[in-house]
Amino acid sequence: ILYCNIGNPQSLGQQPITFFREVLALCDHPAILDKSETQGLFSADSIERAWQILDQIPGRATGAYSHSQGIKGLRDTIAAGIEARDGFPADPNDIFLTDGASPAVHMMMQLLIRSEKDGILCPIPQYPLYSASIALHGGTLVPYYLDEATGWGLEVSELKKQLETSRSKGITVRALVVINPGNPTGQVLAEENQKAIVEFCKQEGLVLLADEVYQENVYVPEKKFHSFKKVSRSMGYGEKDIALVSFQSVSKEYKMPLVGRIENFAWLLVGDESYESYSAERDGILSSLARRAKTLEDAFNKLEGVTCNKAEGAMYLFPRIDLPVKAIKAAEAAKKAPDAYYCQHLLAATGIVFVPGSGFGQVPGTWHFRCTILPQEEKIPAIVTRLTDFHKSFMDEFRG
Repeated sequence: ILYCNIGNPQSLGQQPITFFREVLALCDHPAILDKSETQGLFSADSIERAWQILDQIPGRATGAYSHSQGIKGLRDTIAAGIEARDGFPADPNDIFLTDGASPAVHMMMQLLIRSEKDGILCPIPQYPLYSASIALHGGTLVPYYLDEATGWGLEVSELKKQLETSRSKGITVRALVVINPGNPTGQVLAEENQKAIVEFCKQEGLVLLADEVYQENVYVPEKKFHSFKKVSRSMGYGEKDIALVSFQSVSKEYKMPLVGRIENFAWLLVGDESYESYSAERDGILSSLARRAKTLEDAFNKLEGVTCNKAEGAMYLFPRIDLPVKAIKAAEAAKKAPDAYYCQHLLAATGIVFVPGSGFGQVPGTWHFRCTILPQEEKIPAIVTRLTDFHKSFMDEFRG
């Protein structure tokens, strides 16, 4: 089985960053910090970093309950990192550490949704966490469609249209979800586009929920990640002007634990013992992901009836597939969505696992699938070969 369906790098063989794991190991078992053997097994800067972190944890115990927002000393470090990233002040009291993004999303939906008359604007295609969380808390999903023709662009005119339609039905729209870089679509928003989104939220009194967990995964030189906080502050808007919540990740691109994210904010410096190996491992991962994304993108665009936008960021491609009428009718007879029908046949024939686009939402009458770029690089040629051969036989079978 070739798993192209889950955004879980290390389960697919990606190696963790050595420095992160050394620090985590030392924090979780601090008794070894005082042993003489430790100096030979761990780098000096990982030992120093572990002491720094443990000194901020009451009782120096990683297994103990902490403050409900997360350990204050760690939030101080994260706030300093956000401030360095954006160039604007960050308050550690505004930071909540959660075990993954999902609890944070649920927390916000619980705060925002009072009844089914409360709506949340959500991109389509979207990561299903949002639609599920809105449903769980009894609210109404207000979909807005990303424009595939413009590289999954987010048009403010589409936001206004969906907002007005919902309000005419008695729905009070309370927030806008933006995923940047996109999941499942892989686009990176331009700064001017972000400014228009911020202005829209301010004018309409919406909370801006910015999912920015893939901020370090940008693969094209013409695009750069800008946080919505940085954009809104650069426009002169403060906390009283716009309500902004940003979901950051525990270093999602490496699936690192909290210590890893702390290290991303508390940078290793040139000259530190671990700097060279850390940089080589990190840059190696990101450059490999960029190569994998380009190889798969090119392969998809060579398939009959398939078009795939450029993978600008995140970990995913979301190709569109125009299926023959005969295949659509066969899927209907099997009581399956046509893209799910295609993906099931692909799995049975090749062992490749894609997620049907119907699981994320899509413009009615269009069909897609999501493919991650996470299988190890040496497996990508086999995926391309198997997919190409299968697709040709599938199209030949259902063409008539």
